[in-house]
Amino acid sequence: MPYARRREALRALLPADVDALLVTDLINIRYLTGFTGSQAALLVHATGDAASLFCTDGRYTTQSEAEVPDLERLIQRASAAALAARAGERGVRRLGFESDAVTVDAHLDLAAAAEPVALERVPGLVQRLRLVKDEAEVAAVAAACAIADAALADLVAAGGLRPGRTERDVAYDLESRMRGHGAAAPAFETIIAAGAYSAVPHHRPTDADLRGGDLVTLDFGALVDGYHSDMTRTVVLGRAAGWQREVYDLVAAA
Repeated sequence: MPYARRREALRALLPADVDALLVTDLINIRYLTGFTGSQAALLVHATGDAASLFCTDGRYTTQSEAEVPDLERLIQRASAAALAARAGERGVRRLGFESDAVTVDAHLDLAAAAEPVALERVPGLVQRLRLVKDEAEVAAVAAACAIADAALADLVAAGGLRPGRTERDVAYDLESRMRGHGAAAPAFETIIAAGAYSAVPHHRPTDADLRGGDLVTLDFGALVDGYHSDMTRTVVLGRAAGWQREVYDLVAAA
């Protein structure tokens, strides 16, 4: 698994005067540990994993044992404050924190818990690493794209885009087919926009019927191992009129 390697790469980015980084953004925590729960914090110590510490609450005791087997774990509800309070015990004098992911109130709580350890704003370090995808990430993105492609092909082949179906029916059908091909979930709320609604970029599917001659825009994607695909396709139900071809070509050219 790439998590230890990612944490080591993060250490190389730490400012010289920072002894550890407190990671609280859940996406960054998943990137660095593989943990997929909804509440956690991570202390990445500059000296290595032996001095680092992962924390989550009691709901995830068993899950964290399986997903984060290579780090010392602490089970406590207020995870970020708990790690801040223990930073000094691990030789931390200056603790970096993700200021781009912490509210003002949370910062006050962290400062109180960490005292006498000083806090330092260190935003965006994990995001700098995430900009360049490793092989595992590229594979997950490719799988998410392939699943969305396959689901749309199935929908079309099964006659799922036809007059009389509602936008909502098509959205549910497409999402079900993505799950059937292995998606954990839709990447975002699926957009099916028919007729006049096809001009509304973020239209939410309704019970409006698809009609012959409609332009129908489908905006959807699949979620695989935390990575999202996103594709947009526009079709005509039936033979396209001249003005529809003209509009389509103009958008494609743009």
